[in-house]
Amino acid sequence: MSVDPITDQEFTLFQRFIFDHAGITLSAAKKALVSGRLAKRLMHYRLGSYGAYFRMLAAGQSPGEVQIAIDLLTTNETYFFRESKHFDLLRKLAAASLEQRQPFRVWSAACSTGEEPYSIAMVLDDVLGEHEWELYASDISTRVLASAKAGHYMRERTSHIPPAFLKRYCLRGIAEQEGTLLVDKRLRQRVQFHQVNLNETLPKFGLFDVIFLRNVLIYFSPETKREVVGRLLGAIRPGGYLLIGHSESLHDMAGPLQVQGPSVYRKV
Repeated sequence: MSVDPITDQEFTLFQRFIFDHAGITLSAAKKALVSGRLAKRLMHYRLGSYGAYFRMLAAGQSPGEVQIAIDLLTTNETYFFRESKHFDLLRKLAAASLEQRQPFRVWSAACSTGEEPYSIAMVLDDVLGEHEWELYASDISTRVLASAKAGHYMRERTSHIPPAFLKRYCLRGIAEQEGTLLVDKRLRQRVQFHQVNLNETLPKFGLFDVIFLRNVLIYFSPETKREVVGRLLGAIRPGGYLLIGHSESLHDMAGPLQVQGPSVYRKV
């Protein structure tokens, strides 16, 4: 069956849908993305228009489908060791924590398919070893969390992993798994994955030394961004760090934040 192209009015409905559920603001330039990512769901239900799919979601008869739509519209591309200077800083902070008795705690607050938390885990394991450390990872999407927990990636997606870490922390697929890599089970078990909507009251995870909140604020309106950052600041210990994407900024925000460098903020 054929599907009618998404109209401006239908696109507006999905802009409101994802803002209401995830606080994400989709610009007009994302119209093709919305159309492409939802097209298979329309085909699955044999629906001829995006409006019909929206009405199905709005009827509230299929909460599972609402989550699928959220997953499709919020998933972002990522890769291992993205923005390497953040991991250089993480290494320094972890090394400094060896003199303290408290566990070093990190939260990857928009972890997508897992490349970020596993990059963090490799650094923490390399620096801290048996010293106590904790790593939380969260995302609003159940689909990407399932992928992250599996820790199984196509080899081309792992090109930024340092060779020594590839050898130490990754298993190369053979036979039918040729061309893939699996993150070592011991490392996978160190990451605590949770579904979290940053636009709602946050779980009581305790205080963190570092929170990674990278490449997600650009999708929020200024008001939503302030609210999300405000919530996360409450989860950072005094002297702890908030890391955002290099294309993002908190220059318009008031609060206990001290700029340490591009995309690096310290809670005072």
